[in-house]
Amino acid sequence: MAFLDQNPGLGFPAAAAFGLALGSFLNVVILRLPRRLEWQWRRDSREILGEPEEYDPPPPGIVVEPSHCPHCKHKLSWYENIPLVSWLIQGGKCRHCRAPISAQYPIVEALTMLLVLACVWQYGFGWRGFGAVLFTCFLVALAGIDLRTRLLPDQLTLPLLWLGLIASVENLFIGQKAALLGVMAGYFSLWSVYWVFKQLTGKEGMGHGDFKLLAAIGAWVGLKGILPTILLSSIVGAIIGSAWLAAKGRDRATPIPFGPYLAIAGWIAFFWSDKLVDAYLSLFGLK
Repeated sequence: MAFLDQNPGLGFPAAAAFGLALGSFLNVVILRLPRRLEWQWRRDSREILGEPEEYDPPPPGIVVEPSHCPHCKHKLSWYENIPLVSWLIQGGKCRHCRAPISAQYPIVEALTMLLVLACVWQYGFGWRGFGAVLFTCFLVALAGIDLRTRLLPDQLTLPLLWLGLIASVENLFIGQKAALLGVMAGYFSLWSVYWVFKQLTGKEGMGHGDFKLLAAIGAWVGLKGILPTILLSSIVGAIIGSAWLAAKGRDRATPIPFGPYLAIAGWIAFFWSDKLVDAYLSLFGLK
């Protein structure tokens, strides 16, 4: 790691290639994890209700099964599965059936590459850089899954929370007290909004996964980073959400996933929470 820090001409290209590979894997997580969870939930429900077993083959796993075309099921060769490059060379289509391949694949791969480069630029190639990349990958996967399914699975939010608390033991980014307070503030701030809204309207205006995601972000950004995360996610959500509803011709009652906005705001707060808080205090003459 010290060698890469001292030789950025090698370190940053390596980080870019690693980011593309991570993006390819995150695409698999985004697409396959919800299907695996739904399959497991159906099995568990039949068992709890005492219903007879049905033929219900499991969907592809996340690690073992190789990538394949979702249309013709052709298993991709290594040269058809090069992150970003293969999609561009093939014109966004399967080489065998010529069916279009979703633009999600290159977008997630390119985005992950850029975010990984930002992480090593800010924190270097040591443990802090590794932690930042880990935090980033969880947020990309959670945002992608929530956009597609309006689901923030515990299988990702809870490990992200615990990893943040573990990192705080070594004071990697923040101390233990700040991380614990961040978890508490993150969870109870959104839970309070959810509870008040439900009492007033009788409706659930937010999913429980949003509480857990903000709590997990709090483990990484601390109490000081929770306020910028909430404010930024609300602003970004209002702007992008309103534009999306207008473009789709939907009314304001249409449910919109909030997880991606929390992920965006949490990532920004992770890097610049101190500057954001200082700017906020200066704006109101409190500093």
